[in-house]
Amino acid sequence: MNGPRFALVTGAGRGLGREIASVLAEHCAGVAVHYRGDRAAAEESARRIKEKGAASTVVQADLTREDEAAAAVGEAERVFGRLDILVNNVGPILMKPWAETSIADWESMLRANVGCALASMKAALLGMRARGWGRVINIGYSRAEQLVAFPTIAPYAAAKTSLLVLTRTAAVSEAGSGVTVNMVSPGLLEESILPSQGKVDRRFVGKFSDVAAAVVFLASEDAHAVTGTNLVVAGAWKM
Repeated sequence: MNGPRFALVTGAGRGLGREIASVLAEHCAGVAVHYRGDRAAAEESARRIKEKGAASTVVQADLTREDEAAAAVGEAERVFGRLDILVNNVGPILMKPWAETSIADWESMLRANVGCALASMKAALLGMRARGWGRVINIGYSRAEQLVAFPTIAPYAAAKTSLLVLTRTAAVSEAGSGVTVNMVSPGLLEESILPSQGKVDRRFVGKFSDVAAAVVFLASEDAHAVTGTNLVVAGAWKM
């Protein structure tokens, strides 16, 4: 990446978010770690970032609240002086037979997987547009473009498809501004496979680092002409 860049990764206290933040630290001057409830985990992520020579700070927010999302972005900008890269990693999954899901379940999944990204994007894009450079990368799901039956994760799958629509809509609106908006969609990942899924073909299990590498590419100068894309990192799972 040309020049010092500063990033904010949401849900970066552990798991995939921590890995993304850690790998970005190898290419950025600073990475802010967002968390909702576990400050100790977020501080551990920040410590790992600093070990790599980058600056770091932790920001707390319930991103389902627009005011808190805007405040989190504002805090990262205050600490670093600017925010160039936003990675929307927050996105919980709900596993439940579709007939047992409630309207509240659907609303919760949409708010957590789409609403959080929307609120953070709107706040971050203001500064990115003004500076004429920015990267927004949303974390999706490898089957977000497959309009098929999802008996046990229907609200989650619908939310990730909605996130893809939002990603492409924002990409079109930001065309020519110097800001790109993309999605990286993992498949099965280490440490995130639930026992209820039964035996899994290990050929299709990816690493957090695989996803982080895709994020780094989309955040780079080399990807300046890549926008509105959905980069699937799933090793041919469910293709």
